[in-house]
Amino acid sequence: MTLLRDQALSAAFDHAASTYDRLVAANPGYHAQLRRSARRLALPWDGLGLRLLDLGCGTGASTAALAKAVPLAEIVAVDASAGMLERAATKRWSAGVSFVHARAEELEAAGVTGPFDAVFAAYLFRNVTDPDAVLRTVRGLLLPGGRLAVHEYALGGSPAHRAVWQAVCGGIVRPLGALCGDARLYRHLALSVRSFDSAQAFAARMARQGFSDVRVLPVPGWQTGIVHTFAGSVPETLPAVAR
Repeated sequence: MTLLRDQALSAAFDHAASTYDRLVAANPGYHAQLRRSARRLALPWDGLGLRLLDLGCGTGASTAALAKAVPLAEIVAVDASAGMLERAATKRWSAGVSFVHARAEELEAAGVTGPFDAVFAAYLFRNVTDPDAVLRTVRGLLLPGGRLAVHEYALGGSPAHRAVWQAVCGGIVRPLGALCGDARLYRHLALSVRSFDSAQAFAARMARQGFSDVRVLPVPGWQTGIVHTFAGSVPETLPAVAR
């Protein structure tokens, strides 16, 4: 099977939207780990006066994590799947949260413009066609000194991490996806993790695209070495980036 991309992937998420929250809830620590990554942006306590971008918000789990970390911030949450956004919109949000239907590669065309104080991207980068281009877009939307936190599957390089991921996919992820009628999407999600950067490679990718002070931080539980928080910032003086 080849990876799903662009409109095919958005359509698959549209179809899966009604069952997605129930499936991710079966992952122990899923929401707690998102909140941990949001806190790793190290933003001021309440976020008053801050403008944040939640890129690839899905059904709003990452948006909720941001809102918990900085409850008074303005949050613009973006996703390419209309179905996932419809699910997000059914939840209760403060007045400072808004949702926009747009691909990560087409933010300006959808009216999503900077500057932002911080960007949060959960489970996004392995699903885009050109991660470098999206990183450059994100960097351009951030203020100097602005922060990026990426919460993502990126295998740590150990064969044990790959073995754990393979076992979880074979025993849980793909069977549950098939049961819900979304086998194609969950096959994609399993393959996308195996095909994506290692943790070290994605950190290096962030640095090449102009982010400084890049750190790779683990999450606890069974996903240690499989899911990481990647934290970085835009320098006060912007360097040239590789293209």
